[in-house]
Amino acid sequence: MGDHPKNSRKMWRKPKRPLNYDLLNEELYVLGTYGLKNKRELWKAHTELSRIRNQARSLLALTQDVRNEKEPTLMKSLTRTGLVKENSTLDDVLNLKVTDLLARRLQTVVQKKANIKSPYLARQAVVHGHVMIGERIVNIPSYTVTVEEESQVNLSPKIVLGKTKQPQVEEVTPEQT
Repeated sequence: MGDHPKNSRKMWRKPKRPLNYDLLNEELYVLGTYGLKNKRELWKAHTELSRIRNQARSLLALTQDVRNEKEPTLMKSLTRTGLVKENSTLDDVLNLKVTDLLARRLQTVVQKKANIKSPYLARQAVVHGHVMIGERIVNIPSYTVTVEEESQVNLSPKIVLGKTKQPQVEEVTPEQT
């Protein structure tokens, strides 16, 4: 039948010229650097960045009174997610790059905090449920980590990167029996 009503539209747009050689090389570099599963994840990030920058451009077009009311809402939300600093302007929002958005993903934060060698290993740790934010396990690699949550990101205490800790069993020698 049709799509589920909750997910009624695409969250991404493909590039207008998909066979552009320079664009393909740039996309492959970003995919490898951030450990993305496929190009659709990159296109989602591009679309999200486009939406944010469009909001900033529309705020710049407003009169000063209306802009003073609406600008703090956007800046507070971007500051909370860690995309811009506390005293940033709309020009800083317009200067954002897709790599800034990808650096806030749980997968990337885990790679940096846990000193994991590759972004793909960090993705695997997240997907397998080995990553916790505070007391809850998060298994979505594209989860956007806020500034407050960043200090709470850690590996599950039962996991030692690649191995599950087994309970310590003492060996009984015949002399002890």
